[in-house]
Amino acid sequence: MAAADIKSQAGERVRRLRDHKGWSQERLGFESGLHRNYIGGIERGERNVAVVNIAKLANALGVRPRALLP
Repeated sequence: MAAADIKSQAGERVRRLRDHKGWSQERLGFESGLHRNYIGGIERGERNVAVVNIAKLANALGVRPRALLP
């Protein structure tokens, strides 16, 4: 699997989980301690997310980190 595919798939998972909660990117950013622009970059598959940030996102979304990975 190509790196771009992994980033896109992970971003889609973040977006689906965020949407399921009814949260904006800004709200997820607040809950995770990450900037809303960074969240947008993740969801568009533009960011190579650090493991620490995967953990922050998973914690904010109430899921295990592996739920964000393809």
